[in-house]
Amino acid sequence: MDIDMEQYDQLYRLYKSVDTTTLRGYQEFVDLFPPLSSTVALEQWETASDRLDALKSDITDEFPGTGETYAEIAARLTRDEAFTALDLYSKYDRSVNVLVLDVDETLRSAGDTDNEIPRDTLYLLTQFHEAGVPIVVCTGQTLENVKGFMIQGLGNDLVSSGQMSIVYESGNGVFTPKHGEETKRLLYERLDDAVVDVFETVRRRVLSEAPDAVGKRCHLQGNEFNVTLKPNAEVGSDNAVEIIDESLRYLCGLVGDAIAAQVDAEVADPAAYARAYFSRDPEILDVLQAGGLSTDADIDDAPEAFRDILERVDLGYYEGDAAELVSLELDKSAGVEEAFDVLGIDDPFALVMGDSKSDLRVMRWVDENDAGIAAAPAHSSPDVLDHVSSRDDLVYEAGDASTVLRTIYGISLVEQLDEQGE
Repeated sequence: MDIDMEQYDQLYRLYKSVDTTTLRGYQEFVDLFPPLSSTVALEQWETASDRLDALKSDITDEFPGTGETYAEIAARLTRDEAFTALDLYSKYDRSVNVLVLDVDETLRSAGDTDNEIPRDTLYLLTQFHEAGVPIVVCTGQTLENVKGFMIQGLGNDLVSSGQMSIVYESGNGVFTPKHGEETKRLLYERLDDAVVDVFETVRRRVLSEAPDAVGKRCHLQGNEFNVTLKPNAEVGSDNAVEIIDESLRYLCGLVGDAIAAQVDAEVADPAAYARAYFSRDPEILDVLQAGGLSTDADIDDAPEAFRDILERVDLGYYEGDAAELVSLELDKSAGVEEAFDVLGIDDPFALVMGDSKSDLRVMRWVDENDAGIAAAPAHSSPDVLDHVSSRDDLVYEAGDASTVLRTIYGISLVEQLDEQGE
């Protein structure tokens, strides 16, 4: 019998013989509810801590040589999570050495966690950090926004430790504290002038020339480079969906006009060409058609110079949340590669968690390079779910990212068992 089958048998024995539900309850209480100044609260915490130690000691005695590791598995992972961790270790023969995490609708959910990262998720991130696993936060938000809520949730010491990197604005920049001249890399400075000029033109005109249905109902996010329209309404509400859909239709035409202004050729209907190009995304196609806009222009009829710039930009559509212009040369995967370089991760095996098309590019990159595992919430875009389901099926319910994080943490514990058995 090989070591993997022995571990499967041992896990069956562990979860059959131990009341792991009670054990996990004590562990969660001790981890997430530290003793306060109240004497009663302190006594309750100490009682729970003592009981936790006693239960773990029983497991240690039952599994000589590997008991401490099995006790950690039982205290932190459900039965399903533990067996999934073992399956993943058997498949990949290594544990995750870096986390790549989207935030909005991935770690937190507007509808399920009140747009806060849950406490158990934050605690798990600190566990990974203490275990020496770097964290790359990869988001479409501005740097200041991300720094703010990550410091609030994880503390300044962790965020500024030199082992956390922030890929912001979907790959426009990378911020990694305590790395000297490499602390901030501005990737958008590497773009051609023609592409930069398109972004500057769109940014200058996007609100001043917008119809009232857009200009008075949304605002421009304070990005360094991307042009992002956000609704003046609760994210995800019917009103916000209507605003962002209308904003996307307007932005699509404006991008076409801005590109036409950059090329030395006559472009008959740049907005029509832009709609035809961007409508290759099924979600964008639905929005354009719902607004009664044609998408049947033949992009091959457009001047080559126009097509060259058009094919280097993209529109991001996030229903009820945002419509934005981004550069295809500066996506999240490019930002993640830069973050790995700054962090000195030469042989990455990452957990990539995300829900959108921009996250899918990172997932595909790690898949093509045998460099990681992908996970996604159940409400993700269809293409993301197809990708994740066809690999390891690490799909979780909204607001429950901790399920995947515990499983991934479990892989490192299984790896310890393997090493202890050698």
